Amino acid sequence: MRGNLISKEVRFPPLYKGRAGGVVYFYMTKVFNREEEKIKRRILRSNMPLAEVLLWSKLKSKQVGYKFRRQYSIGKFVIDFYCPQLKLAIEIDGESHYREMSSRRDRTRQTTIESFEISFLRFTNQEVYENIDGVLQKIIEHIENKPPLSSY
Repeated sequence: MRGNLISKEVRFPPLYKGRAGGVVYFYMTKVFNREEEKIKRRILRSNMPLAEVLLWSKLKSKQVGYKFRRQYSIGKFVIDFYCPQLKLAIEIDGESHYREMSSRRDRTRQTTIESFEISFLRFTNQEVYENIDGVLQKIIEHIENKPPLSSY
């Protein structure tokens, strides 16, 4: 099939199948860092809450041994920190996450993200403010118990 591609799809190189040499094209919906979420990600990076700034200062530049990205989107959701090599998402929850509607939305969001085989660590602003070393220790323990997916 050679029709027009929707902007959300990516065309992979053709694979040859069978002795006849027929070409098969694969299409995959783009899920990670979608163009539609680019402005939202940029705004969130420019306006990070203090807890996220503090944790980012400890995660950036491979300080824990792996590259993390901040404000990374998976589908329509933007997560605070993401390590593609480990498929690890880290969320810092502020007060807005404790409302009933927010907690339901967070559960749906986390379930969707985990459906991509991404593990999830969640911390509160208070944990980051009061015990950033403990937060980092939990992240490092998680990393040590989870083998990397590739040599990214």
